[in-house]
Amino acid sequence: MPGIDETKQFIPLKIAVLTVSDTRELSDDKSGATLVERIEKAGHAVAARAIVTDDIEKIRAQVKGWIADPAVDVIITTGGTGFTGRDVTPEALEPLFEKRMEGFATLFLLVSHGKIGTSAIQTRATAGVAGATYIFCLPGSPGACRDAWDEILVHQLDYRYRPCNFVEIMPRLDEHLRRPKVQGATV
Repeated sequence: MPGIDETKQFIPLKIAVLTVSDTRELSDDKSGATLVERIEKAGHAVAARAIVTDDIEKIRAQVKGWIADPAVDVIITTGGTGFTGRDVTPEALEPLFEKRMEGFATLFLLVSHGKIGTSAIQTRATAGVAGATYIFCLPGSPGACRDAWDEILVHQLDYRYRPCNFVEIMPRLDEHLRRPKVQGATV
């Protein structure tokens, strides 16, 4: 049965929040604020917060900077996952993924369907791992951010959650980068 193992100690993560929008500023960024509130309430730290326009290079540059920053464990983006011409978050970030997290998109779709019915098909929420950093790309509505956090991320980003969670495997995300070269390898 899934749940919290109270014998384990909580491990706070450092989470960066990126809002992708042509129209939002910090003062009216409800989706980013929703994520920040939930991150802090869960006991994690907000490592950084930013807003960038719906531009592939700007989105990618911000996220690449956070991937390279050892003070960031997880990146959550909100916005730009729909079907309009300006929605480019998946195009900006999926090329960075070393591994895609197909299960996140599927589970998010299931959670969304329960809340908004067949309208859930209009999301292109995605997730993956890059540079030993988890990246979750959520739709731009506060409701979608609440659903993703409350139903999925709050559990998977908690070391105490059983039977398994993302935190317990974090030390091994970049193990392929730490292996010494095979004897005689030239690369």
